[in-house]
Order: sequence, then structure tokens, then C-alpha cells
Amino acid sequence: MGNVAEQVVDLLADAGVKRIYAVTGDSLNEINDAVRLSEKVEWVHVRHEETGAFAAGAEAQLNGLACCAGSSGPGHVHLVNGLYDAHRSGAPVIAIASTCPSTEFGTDYFQETNTIRLFDDCSNYNVLANTSQQVPRMLQAALQNAVHKQGVAVVAIPGDIAQEKAVDNVSSNKLYLTDSMIVPSQATLDLLAAEISKHTKITIFCGIGCRDAHAEVLALAERLRAPVGYSFRGKMHVQYDNPYEVGMTGLLGLPSAYQSMKEAELLILLGTDFPYAHFIPDHCQIIQIDAKAEHIGRRAKVDHAVHGHVKASLAALLPMLEKNKDDSFLKRQIEFYAKVKQKMLTYVEDAGDTDLIHPEFVASRIDKLAATDAIFTVDTGMCCVWGARYINAGGGRDMLGSFNHGSMANALPQAIGAAFARPGRQIVAMCGDGGLSMMLGDMATIVQYKLPIKLIVFNNRSLGMVKLEMEVAGLPDWQTDMYNPDFASLALSMGMKGLTVNNAEDLDRSLTEAFADNGPVLINVMTDPNALAMPPKTEFSQIRGFAVSMTKLMLNGQIDEVVSIVKSNIKHIKDVI
Repeated sequence: MGNVAEQVVDLLADAGVKRIYAVTGDSLNEINDAVRLSEKVEWVHVRHEETGAFAAGAEAQLNGLACCAGSSGPGHVHLVNGLYDAHRSGAPVIAIASTCPSTEFGTDYFQETNTIRLFDDCSNYNVLANTSQQVPRMLQAALQNAVHKQGVAVVAIPGDIAQEKAVDNVSSNKLYLTDSMIVPSQATLDLLAAEISKHTKITIFCGIGCRDAHAEVLALAERLRAPVGYSFRGKMHVQYDNPYEVGMTGLLGLPSAYQSMKEAELLILLGTDFPYAHFIPDHCQIIQIDAKAEHIGRRAKVDHAVHGHVKASLAALLPMLEKNKDDSFLKRQIEFYAKVKQKMLTYVEDAGDTDLIHPEFVASRIDKLAATDAIFTVDTGMCCVWGARYINAGGGRDMLGSFNHGSMANALPQAIGAAFARPGRQIVAMCGDGGLSMMLGDMATIVQYKLPIKLIVFNNRSLGMVKLEMEVAGLPDWQTDMYNPDFASLALSMGMKGLTVNNAEDLDRSLTEAFADNGPVLINVMTDPNALAMPPKTEFSQIRGFAVSMTKLMLNGQIDEVVSIVKSNIKHIKDVI
């Protein structure tokens, strides 16, 4: 048996970990060397530990388990943002936090970090090894916690401990996987079936908990003649081949899903922890089914709480339900959704002008030309809006984003994790110029590992979502403008193909060229900085705020900017007046 570092790498490999995303150095060097000696685990040298944590989170969401690492002090702190995102996304990630020598704890040593305090809020399991005997037992527990509690587990290992001779584990070295499903009791199912039978106007709202329950959700919708809405995380698992779907709701969604929920007598929430409580109606009966009982009732006033996995719960419930013979509610919601989709086409038929290409048009063309099994990553902000509204599920597609944590700069690092997790799949990163600017260094990681990622930059020269937030609040946008480099030239300097699209008529050719290329490509699309997106539930205060912000700009002499904003968003203004 070798040293502790080699033991750690062997245990990770046996659990199915294929790679460690990290920046080596100092206390992490022993782990790095153990990976060098391993034939089962790869070291992915990212340029920033935050990238490594985001990449591990993406891989874990796709494959079930992943690992990242950071060395003493700054390496730990750099991990935190990506680990917060992974933890809030329910991604099973092992984080190895190597620390200063154990003999120096409590002396304010160089790069000393209190790992227990630092990682406590973004992990299910968080321990510091003080002896070589503890390491394998702690790591096995970390693996069990990460996989079965669906989140981050942190194991901090001092550099001197990593060098010590390994000691055999007093307990198991194995990761134990289970395929158990939680099914509600018969009494709960009887109550549920009785409650559902009282209503004819029923809406179903699905989240990520419906990931493997597509057939059961459709069977429920067919039985109840119920429209189906979904959260952003649920979209790719629910939308495809679904004649009952009425789109997303929430800040990024569509008025059709919002209306279907608002007009329902009974709302059935399936596997969703949708965060926006003011989009959930409070006048109807609500049933919530979730495998995580702690999520039930924290977003809505739930009348019937059901603890269970969606797939198993619906399979048990369906035989107990009579078919709803009144389909008038469903027909009305589907007809309204058709009108909403038709109106959405008006946002893409006008492609925009030179250097002012409409982002809705760009997203619609990406959707049309990307592979049917593409994996999309979307930056937080306006890219999320365009991805939510214009990228459609295809049955084999996936979409990743910082949907719960809401961090900027997630699309590029998540694309790295997705590319490693699913070689052979097309990876499309929809990047905001603000987000990409934060993680430019890891474009070099993409090139170094020859990852065939397509980075599509929505270059609107601004922080678009912040601009919208300020304007609907009645504030003139301030400090939202971006000075950007020539992203295409920057890509070329890093060894990646770089293209710039200034006119809409060149977009299809550039996308087709990029998607056909076997290597990484960046497409810098010059989009309209004044293209905004209003939420499906438009409040009068938002309209008033927008008018106030425009007035303030005019009083400051910025009349040309006001004219440009109004011209770019006349479609939205028509929709809400």
C-alpha cells in the first residue's frame, strides 16, 4: 500500500471518478503525483479553481459523480462559488481541499484556512483529517453523502498527512449505490385520488424531479386532461413529445404557463423546488409530490403533501384515477399557448440590423441548427432568457445553468465538464459577454484538452439583465456598459477558431461552420444591447418603472438612447399596454 494521496486516488477511481479538476501546487502536490501514477484518473489542469468546481458540478449532473480540488487558502476560496452552485443544483461532487501542515493548525500559518467554517454552508459533509487513519473512512463517508444526499462533500487533507504511509480502512472502502424508490403509503394515495377526483380544472407543474418520469407525467396529463408547465430545470425532461405542455413560468417563462396555473382549481407540483413564490397561485388547492420532503411547502401553501419519487408515485397513483371527461380547460390553455408561440415568432422574424442582431433570432437559429442531442450551457442573465424561451427539448438534449445559485460566468466552465462527461456529444455554450469576460483564462483549458466546445457569445456590450432590472425599477442603467475585447481575435490567439457575426444573414453560415468543426470554436455575435425581455407576469410597477427610467434618461439629455431602447422593445411595449 502506498501513501495516503495514492490511497485517496484509488478510492476515488473505485467509486467511478474519472478525473479531478484542479490547479496543482503546495499541499495538493502529493494528490497530483498520485494521479500521475494512476491509470484510472485524469488530472484536468483548469486555470481557476472556480472553473474546476463548475466543471465538476456539470459532470456530476450528467454522470452522477465528479471531483475537484483546491490547495491551501486561495485555492479553497476559489472553489467556493462553484461548489455553492453544485450543492444548490444537487450535484454529487467530492471536493478535496488540501491544507497547510497539520502541525501548523491554529498558528495563522501561510495560507491557513478554516475549511470547516469555509465550506460548511455549501456541503452536506465537511471534514478535516488529522491522521492518516481517518482519511479512507472520511472519504468513503464523503462519497456516500455526496451521492445519496445529492450535493457536495468536502474532505480536507493536510499536505503532510497526504505524504504519510496509508493505513487500511477499518470500515468499508466501497461506494454503495442503491436504486430504491420512495412510494407514498396506500392511505396517502387514496386521499390523493379522492382529492383529484373533485376537480376538472387541473394544471401540472414539473421540475427536475421529473427527470426520469416523462412517460408517467404524460399519462397523468392525459388522464386528467391537464396542461403541463415546467421549471427551467425541468424543461428538457418534460417539454419534448408532450402535447399537453404550455411552457415555462417564472421570471424567464411565458404567460401561457402562468395563466394555466392561475386559472386552475387544482395545481399538482411534481418534483419542483421552483423558487418564485409569487408565481404560484394561492387561491387553489395544491398537491406537492417530492422525494425531498424538506422541500414540501416552502414555496407554496400546500394542501396535500406527498413524500415520494415522482416516477414511482405516479405509477402507483395512475391506476386509481378516473379519466377526466371535461377537456375544455385543457383546450383553452393549449389554444392560448399556441397564440403565445405565434407571438414569439414575431421576435425572431425581425432579425435586427448590423451589430444590432436580435438575440431572440440568434437563439432560435441555434435551436434549429444544433444537434438533437446537444448539451447546452447557458450563462446567467439574458442568455438564460433566450435559452429558456427558444431552445427546445429534443428528447436527447440537456441544458445546464446556474439555475439555483444564479452565478455569472458558469456557461464556459460547465461546458468543460459536459465535454469531459459526454465525449461525442455536441456542447454549445451560450455565453454572455459579461460572463465570458470573467473566465477568459479557461478558454486555454478548452484548447489544451482539445474539447470541441462551441462558445456562442451574445455580445451586447452590456450587463443586459442588470440593465433590465434597473429600468423596471425606475433607475437609469448605470455602470452596465461593457468594454469588450475582440473575442474572435482572442480565441484565435489561444489556438481556437474565432468568428464574428455582424449581420444576421451571416449567422446560419457561421453556426453551420462551427457545428461542423471537430474542434473548439468561438462565435462572437454582435447583438442588440437594448433588447430586453419582460417576464410573463408584468406588474404595473414594472411598466411605471420603465417609464420613469426613460424619463430620467431624457432629462439627462440621453434622448438617442431612449429612442433606441423603445425601438428595440416596441414589441414588448405593445404586449403590456
